[in-house]
Amino acid sequence: MAKAAQGKGKAKPKRRNVSHGRAYIHASYNNTIVTITDMDGNSLAWSSGGSIGYKGSKKGTPYAAQLAAADAVKKAQSYGMNQVEVVVRGAGSGREQAIRAIQASGVDVKSIMDDTPVPHNGCRVPKKDMD
Repeated sequence: MAKAAQGKGKAKPKRRNVSHGRAYIHASYNNTIVTITDMDGNSLAWSSGGSIGYKGSKKGTPYAAQLAAADAVKKAQSYGMNQVEVVVRGAGSGREQAIRAIQASGVDVKSIMDDTPVPHNGCRVPKKDMD
């Protein structure tokens, strides 16, 4: 009987166990993107209104942000994540719902920080449309 060929296969990489990290919520008017990282900033999971399946203006709704945050946390929990610091950027309508969804998903929220970028009189604002 012939033996099966035993090649030098690659070993499956070990999945890291990360107990706590950061959840970055980027809430714009058109979409909400949630990225969950470890404390060093290495990305573990992400989700957005578009990746959930919404298109166009529905991506910017609070409900899409809620689903995106819950999806990202679910992916991060497969790494053993149970404690997060939330960092919020932007002024979109989904920021509050995304925070609530993270809190409701069973992950302990240690802190919530607003890191919305504010210009110190940087670029000139575009002229208003008269349409």
